Amino acid sequence: MEQRITLVTLGVHDVERSAAFFEKLGWRRSMKGSKGVAFYQCGSIALGLYPFDALAEDAGVDASRGSFEGIALAHNGRSKADVDAILEAAVAAGATLVKPAQDVFWGGYSGYFRDIDGHLWEVAWNPGFALNEAGDVSLPD
Repeated sequence: MEQRITLVTLGVHDVERSAAFFEKLGWRRSMKGSKGVAFYQCGSIALGLYPFDALAEDAGVDASRGSFEGIALAHNGRSKADVDAILEAAVAAGATLVKPAQDVFWGGYSGYFRDIDGHLWEVAWNPGFALNEAGDVSLPD
């Protein structure tokens, strides 16, 4: 697993309300045509706003407070095989596999694990989010 975080996803209760907040701070939204989700390029990583319950469902965890705090860190691999290898390495290192990697509705491939302190991580291959040689993500406009 390369040493980087690609995406921080916040589970929010109203995506458009939360997006308006960040845009009032001067942030520029990427992928403006996306429905029900908002993305922001933040230097070499991205911030995603996603419906709270849908994020819990995507990860395969209980959405109730206390078991899910509404945040997932993401590491984008360079291929589906990379995702599988990273999840396997995380489990071997002591992580708990939450959701095995699988093809997902947005055209990529992802799975989830909890690290040894319970933090939720998504490991994904996303053909729409280009990674440069250093592993920096670049969102489409």
